[in-house]
Order: sequence, then C-alpha cells, then structure tokens
Amino acid sequence: MAIITLTCNSKVSLFQPFSSNAASFGTSSSHSRVRSVAGASFNGRPEDRATRAVVRAQQRPTWLPGLDPPPYLDGTLAGDFGFDPLGLGEDPESLRWYVQAELVHARFAMAGVAGILFTDLLRVTGIRDLPVWYEAGAAKYEIANAQTLFIIQLILMGYAETKRYMDYVSPGSQGQEGSFFFGMEAALEGLEPG
Repeated sequence: MAIITLTCNSKVSLFQPFSSNAASFGTSSSHSRVRSVAGASFNGRPEDRATRAVVRAQQRPTWLPGLDPPPYLDGTLAGDFGFDPLGLGEDPESLRWYVQAELVHARFAMAGVAGILFTDLLRVTGIRDLPVWYEAGAAKYEIANAQTLFIIQLILMGYAETKRYMDYVSPGSQGQEGSFFFGMEAALEGLEPG
C-alpha cells in the first residue's frame, strides 16, 4: 500500500503515521524554513506547529476503507470489494457457485423491475385495468387461481434451474444437440456456464 504524509502549518494535533517509510511534503511555499517535524516552533511562535496527516491509499477499493480484503477475493470478480466477513468464499468451488447464484439473483431483480414498469405502463395508459404492482398478489385473475399459477411456475422454473445447474456442473453440456427441445441448444452454444 502506498502511504503519503502531508505536512502543513496548523493548530491541529499530530496524527501518527502508519509507516516509517512515508514521504513528507511541505504544503506552504511561503515558509521555506518550515521543517516537517511535529511540535517544532516556526518563526519563533509556538502556536504555528507542523501537523502531519497521513493518507493511506489502497490498491483497490474495499467495503470498509483501510481494511485489507481476504486473499481469495483478489478483485477479479465483478463487484468484489472484499466483503466476506464469514469466510464463505474461501473454497474456490463454493465461490464459483456463489458467483452463479448472484447472477441469477440479479437477473430475477431485473426481470422484476421490467415487469413492474411494463404493468404500470399498461395501467397508467389505460390499456389494461391492472392493480398496482405491490397489490397484485391479492388480486383475483381470470386465467387461473393462485395454486395453479404457483404449480406452473414451479414446473417452468424447476426446468430452467435444473438445466442451469447441469450446465454449471458440466460446462457446455446444454449447448450440445438434443439437450433442449425445438433446437434451443444452438442459442446456448459457446456461452459461459449458467
């Protein structure tokens, strides 16, 4: 880590440096005889004291400034700010799975926002008489009851999640011919797992 020490004339108390090999820079050009020694009297006045402030620059941003990230979180992952206080990502295989799980969470969140905006657009323009998105779960629908919709969602999402997990375990397996129906596997060929 790079450590920079700044010295200026001030009546503020002294900050201790983090390292003894810090560089010192004078910030006042009018006091050419000012030395970067804390507590020294300048121009004969004891109220003019040098203050040493230390700035500690890290190699990359972390979730808590000044905290070193764990070695297995090296900043190569998207959104990696070194936050893993429980050490859940120490195992590389678990960390790989967490990355895939976070991608799925982000995709669900984006789909949810798109659904909210689309249904609100239909409601506000008067195209459809739909409830506000946060009251939609209590509404009765003509298509089917809540239990039927839940079962359909379990089947469809179960299928999609099973295929995603199979591709995670054996990368590229879902891009092979015959892994999907209607030739959908051609769209998955050459993509990353998940």
